[in-house]
Amino acid sequence: MLNALEVFTTVVVGVMVGVEFSVAFVMNRIFNALPGDSGQLGRAHGGRMLGAVMPFWYIGSLVLSAVWAVVGWHHHGTGLVVTAGALLILSVIMSILLLVPINNRSKTWTPENRPEDWKEQQNRWDRFHYVRVAVIIAAFTLLVAALI
Repeated sequence: MLNALEVFTTVVVGVMVGVEFSVAFVMNRIFNALPGDSGQLGRAHGGRMLGAVMPFWYIGSLVLSAVWAVVGWHHHGTGLVVTAGALLILSVIMSILLLVPINNRSKTWTPENRPEDWKEQQNRWDRFHYVRVAVIIAAFTLLVAALI
């Protein structure tokens, strides 16, 4: 049972890392290269779509890690899992305090209603997102290390 939980948790967190890495280093660069207002519209749509899913994914990853730490408390690697859980808590806090407020604004923008500083807000979101991606990559790495 513990082995299945360990693998499932690692896969869930790993796929989340892959999605967030792709947003940071692939999708946003594609959107930024699109002509006219297409990139901004694409980012707004992505913010609506992923904004609806990611809270469950982040919280679910955190809960799975916590269950792994509790169930496997006396097993090898628990300290790594607890540290990964702490990093996932940090990623949730960062999301709530830094990224979600910008996302909640930007997902409603159109070329007609976006504020004058919309590019600056997008760039701020990108910088915070890069840090969050580094945090969840570290958490994922610790979970993988705990498996072996």
